[in-house]
Amino acid sequence: MDRIEGVDEEGLARLVGRFYAAVRADALIGPVFNDAIHDWPEHLEKLTAFWSSLMLTSGRYKGTPMAAHLKHRARLTPAMFERWLALWQDATEAEMPPGIASAMQAKAQRIAESFKLALSLKLETVQREGEVSWQRLSRSPS
Repeated sequence: MDRIEGVDEEGLARLVGRFYAAVRADALIGPVFNDAIHDWPEHLEKLTAFWSSLMLTSGRYKGTPMAAHLKHRARLTPAMFERWLALWQDATEAEMPPGIASAMQAKAQRIAESFKLALSLKLETVQREGEVSWQRLSRSPS
């Protein structure tokens, strides 16, 4: 993946801060995030590293985002993903130039689709020496 020109660490930190301030205050998705995240400064740094890895190819993010979200799947709805994307669109449009905002929105859309697909399957997580893998058990009824 190529580095996106016009993006820097400071801009990503501002974007992530703006986005999660909106998430925390949101009536629909705020309660899920506020219940799940106990150290907001650490979370903001982790998500800044995530976007740095995606947009700057920095390799700073070391984590398994799917595993972190699977444990909350009982509370997550399609409407929550749409709200997450809408808040992301607002934040990227406020903090980034139009072309970069559009690229980041497209990446977020793909992330949301991947998460929705994974959460629609009945998955079993298996931990082995710090590695997480998923085994498909069965498809959830539609």
